[in-house]
Amino acid sequence: MKSISGKMLCKIVERNGWELKRITGSHHIYTKENVDAILSIPVHSNRDLPKGTLKSIMKDAELTEEDLE
Repeated sequence: MKSISGKMLCKIVERNGWELKRITGSHHIYTKENVDAILSIPVHSNRDLPKGTLKSIMKDAELTEEDLE
C-alpha cells in the first residue's frame, strides 16, 4: 500500500464528495451526505499516516488503493 500524508488524504476525500466540517487541533473532521461515518484525519505537517490508520480511514470513506493515485 502506498504511503501518503494526512494533507494528501484530505484532498482525496474532498474529491470524493466529503465535506470538511471542522478542524479540532490537528484533526480534520469530514462528513458526507447520506453516509453515517465521520472521518477524522490527522494532519501533522507532511508526515505520512501510519498504515493501519490509513486503511481504517479508507474503509470508512469507501476508498480503494486506486483512489490514492
